[in-house]
Amino acid sequence: MRVFFTLVFAVAGLCLAAQETPKAYYVVVTSFKSSQVNYAQNLADKIKSGGTEAGFVQDPERPFCYVYTARFTDFNESLAKMKAIREAGTYTDAWVRILDDAPTTAAATVPKSEKKPTASVYVAIPKEVVQAAVQQEPSATPPQPEPVTAPPVVADAVVENSPAEPVYVPQTLNNTQIFLSLINPRNQKIIDGEIEVVDTERARSITKVKGNTYLTLPDPKSNSGQLTLICEAFGYRKTQHEISFKNTEADTLQPHIDLVGNFYLVKFDMVRLHKGDISVLYNVYFYNDAAIMRPESKFELNSLLNMMQENPNYKIVLHGHTNGNSNGKIITMGPSKDFFNFNATDRKDGFGSSKQLSEERAEAIKEWLMAQGVAESRMIVKAWGGGRMLHDKHSAHARKNVRVEVEVLEE
Repeated sequence: MRVFFTLVFAVAGLCLAAQETPKAYYVVVTSFKSSQVNYAQNLADKIKSGGTEAGFVQDPERPFCYVYTARFTDFNESLAKMKAIREAGTYTDAWVRILDDAPTTAAATVPKSEKKPTASVYVAIPKEVVQAAVQQEPSATPPQPEPVTAPPVVADAVVENSPAEPVYVPQTLNNTQIFLSLINPRNQKIIDGEIEVVDTERARSITKVKGNTYLTLPDPKSNSGQLTLICEAFGYRKTQHEISFKNTEADTLQPHIDLVGNFYLVKFDMVRLHKGDISVLYNVYFYNDAAIMRPESKFELNSLLNMMQENPNYKIVLHGHTNGNSNGKIITMGPSKDFFNFNATDRKDGFGSSKQLSEERAEAIKEWLMAQGVAESRMIVKAWGGGRMLHDKHSAHARKNVRVEVEVLEE
């Protein structure tokens, strides 16, 4: 029986070396087996003859070498280059391969690996796609590789199987990592955010993970195997995707899920807040009884500032909330207006209601934005005290009652 298959177009993955090892990010256009280094050399030479820099690099962990057109030490720069190459139309399946940063530029020979080759995973693709890819092979006929025990696998080429029946292993989340990509599609900026992983069948939260990372998603151990991924990033609308732990390949029919070689890419195209939307500054923290912010609040404040700068038509309301309605001490900034320094010699100690405290805290954020150049006319402060608590003031989640919400009035 003759079975046709193609080598996975895109190979990328989580680096397993120690964290202190520098990484290099290669924008790869195709791959070859290690024994077919001449193919890689010929293709790299052909690309260079057209005026584009190119080379090839050996994967130290797998029996492949990669032809690349750019190499970076910054991951975001490599993603931007990959996108530009894809949009140019010549290499629409370009991808980023992460390797240890070592002087492994184009070479005529490739050292033999002492490790056993890892098993290849073959993914069936339409015949017309294979034919189109074959047309991109180098015009010159390269020398034939040395015989190997298994039939050679040439990137983007159709070859005959060995006499043994091939074993097709579906790529599920049980054996394949995932990359959660958070992007603002309007400017292609990478967005910092968090994804909550929910067992869809039981409506139960399993864990929360950071976006823009490679990871292995947890098994919900349910009959359906369905997971719901809920992405939240301040200044953006909540985005939700469904994915199957057991039958992930079928989910690649959805526009936001792709199988990119040895990992699944789930894309969250983040949308800015619209008129009437409310987002909570949960990561802006105040000192007790004070309208003075802790230094760790700067990151989310900068996210708010970016939102206001990105759309000069935004007008917002800053809603201040506290945990309960009791009166007490209120500490505010002194003459220096140091927003993040709880300095006993440069502050004002007063007394008032929880509503006054919530107003002072919202005002502190407003004043900080004004200090960064945001016009005062674009912001309104509203104080609620403990009038709109989310949880009982004595519960384990009472801290979430202390918050400032941002509501979009105009956009």
